[in-house]
Amino acid sequence: MIRLFVTADLAQDHALALDLGQSRYLTAVMRREVGDEVLVFNGRDGEWRGALEVVAKRGVVLRLTALERPQAFGPDLDLVVALVKRTRIETIIEKAAELGARRVRLVITERTNAERVRLDRLTAIATEAAEQTGRMDVPEIVEPLKLAKLIETWDAPRRLLFCDEAGEAKPVLEALAGTPAAPWAILIGPEGGFSPTERESLRNLIYATPASLGPRILRADTAAISALTLWQAAQGDWRGLEVS
Repeated sequence: MIRLFVTADLAQDHALALDLGQSRYLTAVMRREVGDEVLVFNGRDGEWRGALEVVAKRGVVLRLTALERPQAFGPDLDLVVALVKRTRIETIIEKAAELGARRVRLVITERTNAERVRLDRLTAIATEAAEQTGRMDVPEIVEPLKLAKLIETWDAPRRLLFCDEAGEAKPVLEALAGTPAAPWAILIGPEGGFSPTERESLRNLIYATPASLGPRILRADTAAISALTLWQAAQGDWRGLEVS
C-alpha cells in the first residue's frame, strides 16, 4: 500500500486534494486509477485510508474512508550531528528517519568542513523515508547552529549521549545502563573529530554521558547509525510505542 505524507487535516469522509508532485507520482508512476486506495498521514491525526475519487490534469483528490491507525510517536530522541559532506549527511538523515529519531539537529564544530546544506532537500529525504518505513510522523530537520550556541541554549532536562571518538569512555550500552528514560539526544562529531576544547566542554556538561562506539574510527554516517541502533535497543521504541 502506498503511503503519503500530507500537511492537511485528516478526518472521516474528508476530500483531500494532493499536490501535483504526489498526483503525478500516483497516476504517471504508480498507474493508480479512480477507486484505488492509498494511505496518508500528517503527524497529527493518525494514518488514514483513502480512495482516489478524482483523477484529472489539475491533480488527484482522495476521499478518506477509514482511520487505519491512531497517531503514535516514538521516543523523544534528537540526533545532533556535525555537518559532513552532502552524500553522507543525506544518508544520515535517511537512516535517522528509519531508526526513529524525532529531530535531526545540524551543528557546526571547530573542525566542520562541509558544503552548505539544503534543508528542503533533507526534509524531502526524511519525508520519503517516513513514508516507506511506516512511521507516523516526519522528523524535523533543524537548521545548522554552532556547537557552542547549541550548548548555551540546551534544554537541560534532555540527556546527551556524547559519542567520543577518542574512545576514552564506556561502550554505549554500558554507559546507558541505569540512566533515566528521559528525552535524549545523540551527538555525532565531524569527519575530523571534536577539538580538545570541545571534548573537554562536552565532558563537563552535567547532562552529558560520554560513550564509545568501539575500537575503530567510524565515519559520521556509520557512527550515527550505530549510536541510534544501540540507543533504541537500550531505551527506545523497540520496546513499545507511545500513543497519543
